Formats: sequence, C-alpha cells, structure tokens
Amino acid sequence: MTTDPSGTSFRSNLFNVKLGRRHLTGSIFGVVALLGALVGVAVLIIMLVEVWRDGIRYFRLEFLDLFPSRKPDQAGFKSAFWGSLWVIGTTAMIAFPVGVSAAIYLEEYAPKNWVTKILQTNISNLAGVPSIVYGLLGLQIFVRGTIGVGPSLEDLGLNDFGRSVLTGGLTLALLILPVVIVASQESLRAVPPSIREASYGIGATRWQTVRHHVLPEALPGVMTGTILALSRAIGETAPLIAIGALTFIAFTPEHLLDDFTVMPIQIYNWAARPQHDFQDLAATGIMVLLIALLVMNAIAVSLRYRFGHGNGR
Repeated sequence: MTTDPSGTSFRSNLFNVKLGRRHLTGSIFGVVALLGALVGVAVLIIMLVEVWRDGIRYFRLEFLDLFPSRKPDQAGFKSAFWGSLWVIGTTAMIAFPVGVSAAIYLEEYAPKNWVTKILQTNISNLAGVPSIVYGLLGLQIFVRGTIGVGPSLEDLGLNDFGRSVLTGGLTLALLILPVVIVASQESLRAVPPSIREASYGIGATRWQTVRHHVLPEALPGVMTGTILALSRAIGETAPLIAIGALTFIAFTPEHLLDDFTVMPIQIYNWAARPQHDFQDLAATGIMVLLIALLVMNAIAVSLRYRFGHGNGR
C-alpha cells in the first residue's frame, strides 16, 4: 500500500493553517478578555476615587455617633448603621438555618423525581427575581398580614409585624434564601461520595453521616455563600422602601418591632437633596457601606480558610 505524498502534504498544510487560525482566535479572545477586566477595574477605581474625594470631608468617628440632621455638619449615620446591623442580623438568623436545612433535604433526603426537579427549578429561578418583587411580597404578607385573600392578622385579633426590623429581616431573608439554598447545595454536592460510603460502611445512619462528615466538609462553601448573600442584602434598597422603611430616624432600634432605617436608604435620602454638603455626606455613607462589605467578605474568606484548613483542605 502506497501513500500519496502530495495528498499528505496538502492535509498537513491545511491542518497548519487551521491551527494557526485557532491560535490567532485564542490570542484575540485573550486580549479582549484582558481589556474587559481592565475596563471593569478602571471603572471601579474611578468610582472609589470619586467617593473618597467627596466623602473624606465627613469621614470621622463622630459620623457613626450622630443621628441624621437638617444641618450637614451635625448629621451622622448612627441610626442607619445600627438599623442595618439589626436587619442583617435578623436576616442571617432566619435565612441561614432555613436555607441550609432546605439544601440538606434536597441533596441528602429528597427522592429524585419530577416533584424535586420542579422544586429545584423554581428555587433556581427565584434567585433571579428582581428584589422589588420580594419587597411587594413582604409588604403584603408581613406588613398587611395577609396573602391577599381571607382575613388579615389584625382581623383575627393578632398583631402584625408592621414596618419593623423583623419585617425587614424577613423580607431580605426571602430575597437571599434561594441564593443560600443553591450555594449550600453546590457545597454539599462537592463532597466526595466516598465519604458518605465510608460512613455508611461502618454503620452510621444518614443523619449521622450528614452531621459528622458531609456538613463539616461542605461548611466552608456554605458559610461563604451565605455571607456573600448577606453582602448583597445589606446593600438592598428597593425591598425596604416597598415595605415602608423610614428615611429619617433619630433613634436606634432596641427590639425587633421597632421602626428602622438602613444605610442604603439614608444614602439615597442624602444624595437626593440638592445641597452639595448632603451629597458629600452620601459619599461618606457609601464609604462606610463599602467598608462593611469588605469586612463581610473578609469574614467569608477567613471562615472558609479556617473551616477548610480544619478539615484538611
């Protein structure tokens, strides 16, 4: 059997041409991706510089110890700062146990049938619903105390939550709950099946396997996903405006049924005023909010490293 030298040479040249095109396409894509990353970083740097330049004037410790005021030099962030802490703390206490429990059930206990698939699809879709929708849902259920049909809690002689810290925490918990569930599921799914099989092999029950082996391995990812979801919640404004959170409060909450305001709403209130001094105050509030977000992200990284290192990762 003989080969055609000319045919072999032709196929070799054609392969080299296509290979060169693929390398060129890959190089062009790499340059485009790099430019996209540089544009994003440049925009972020410009934003941070502008915020720093406008907000450094009022950036001092007294800013967190003063209440809002009509006079810019006497205005502070105390009520909004503590209101955000109360709301985010309430959100975490609700969303974390409910979201992790739902993820454990879906991954470890739920049968793999069409009902579970529909439930999983709906949870994934809820993660992309606009936040204002959750605000309207919280307004209807937690503020008005009804689902739109039937008697309300007030009609039944029960006190509704009103426009309180608890209402804000429940509304934001609904907002981030799909994200917490999906992130927890991915972390549980990443645990090697051999860990479960080894636990079952020595006679452990399903709950013992989940509690002592699966959940500790998945905990770094679960904590990271939860804290990043809370980082999103702390910057939300639309849902809290929808439930009627106040824009001016000269006190800090003392219990869950108190009125409240949060940092994004106070920033919006200052930024909407025509006076330049209040816009500088808004920039200072943005600096405080960014620092809070950085602290939350640092906690997420620290927890991931701590729990992951403890599990031998």
